[in-house]
Amino acid sequence: MIVVMKAEASEEELDEVLAAVPKDKYDSHIFRGVDRTVIGLIGKGKDKETLKNRLSSYSSVDKVIAILDPYKLTSWNFKPEKTVIQLEHVKIGGEKPTVMAGPCAVENEEQLMTTARAVKKAGAEILRGGAFKPRTSPYSFQGLGEEGLKLLAKARQETGLKIVTELMDIEHIDVVTEYTDIIQIGARNMQNYPLLTAIGQLNKPVMLKRGMSATIREWLLAAEYIMTEGNHQVILCERGIRTFGEETRNTLDLSSIPMIKEISHLPVVVDPSHGTGRWELVRPMARAAVACGADGLIVEVHPKPEEALSDGPQSLKPDKFALLMEEISGMKNYLNRKISRNLQSVV
Repeated sequence: MIVVMKAEASEEELDEVLAAVPKDKYDSHIFRGVDRTVIGLIGKGKDKETLKNRLSSYSSVDKVIAILDPYKLTSWNFKPEKTVIQLEHVKIGGEKPTVMAGPCAVENEEQLMTTARAVKKAGAEILRGGAFKPRTSPYSFQGLGEEGLKLLAKARQETGLKIVTELMDIEHIDVVTEYTDIIQIGARNMQNYPLLTAIGQLNKPVMLKRGMSATIREWLLAAEYIMTEGNHQVILCERGIRTFGEETRNTLDLSSIPMIKEISHLPVVVDPSHGTGRWELVRPMARAAVACGADGLIVEVHPKPEEALSDGPQSLKPDKFALLMEEISGMKNYLNRKISRNLQSVV
């Protein structure tokens, strides 16, 4: 259930309301908005109606809302303001799309540094790169491990780019957390609930990729696992789902972007590289994602895709990535002007 405090409620009155919540039956999640404070109560207590009536009796409480849908902390009911993930100067969920770019896998220092410099010059704000790689075949390149994380940190130091990299298991949670700015949970681990619970206890942004066969409901409920542990810094990533199509690696579900935005306050980024598996489709699908309202993109870039140890066919060369950045910048300016004109005509 959701407890909405009155705008003039004091911290003492907030504490008084929280004290009335049975701690053994409910977890309290507090969101302090611009106008008022909201308390989300998550639990399995059987006396919900009694608790609702009790909390409604406090003069500092504006209203108490019972949440009947499966989405609690991810929904607009809990947080009526859009979530913006901020990493110093970088915002995910702000007014312009945030672009994450880099190689699928960190292969060596020259490859990573060349790519980092190129994507930085083109306008990307976050460097992506895998140090631990989950591969379909056990004989494929599995990543450099901690050495790859150290190279990512070196690239961050030189370029100022923030880092997003994948965490595959609880075993590596400490070492990955030490080096990265955003923890990526890949499609294969979207429903790895022990892992989601563990990262929910961290104070670190998490990018949760949609599972290859996951519904939107399952995807949001996976995010709930993270948020119920206290970590509300969640970014959703649409990376395509598996269908009967054979011409592309996956089917990029762009309809999920406006659908998620109807349901949830969380930012949504799109991965057109994994969504298509073909470099020549990345730019048009990235443009389409921005047009659909995506808060960002995550794009694979490699200086020599033909020599890449992982996902070369879906990686853009630096010059093609620079062109993409110009295209989406122009698109966003156009869309903003069109929205502004429409609003003026309404007024």
